[in-house]
Amino acid sequence: MSKAFTRETETDETPEDEAPPPPPGGKNYITPAGFQRLQEELRQLMRVERPKVVEVVSWAAGNGDRSENGDYIYGKKRLREIDRRIRFLTKRLEIAHVVDPQMQKNRDQVFFGATVRYANGRDETVTVTIVGADEADSDRGRISWLSPVARALLKACEGDVVEVRTPAGPDSLEIIEILYPA
Repeated sequence: MSKAFTRETETDETPEDEAPPPPPGGKNYITPAGFQRLQEELRQLMRVERPKVVEVVSWAAGNGDRSENGDYIYGKKRLREIDRRIRFLTKRLEIAHVVDPQMQKNRDQVFFGATVRYANGRDETVTVTIVGADEADSDRGRISWLSPVARALLKACEGDVVEVRTPAGPDSLEIIEILYPA
């Protein structure tokens, strides 16, 4: 049987990108900047990267034997990765609910988009910004609103002490300051 009629193996592929799904009946909240970043990534993949890879694959396919053609094999693999990411981004953008933290009227409480400085039970001061699941980055202090710490902080005010369960056991967080973008 010709290689053209056999299915390519997908065992070497990485699983589809996954962000935590929104809670049942919940929404996929995202900041305007995060929404724009996802849109820009999708636009870049569809208008720049995918056409380049398609061009390389079609050129490589015209060179004859595809079974040992590195450009063709790598190009097809890269094309599958790009298509997977495009599907993921499209789904995430469809269910996204953009929330602008600048429009928050009650700035005395912690809500989505707030930057919160708190002291934990070990007297360490930590600053986090509560963002959507698609834009969370713990290295930059951006935590998902679905995370245990964010859920404990939500709706609290300055001076409040909230409890959060951590892998090391329960911890108390005292809210020092709440900031929203100007």
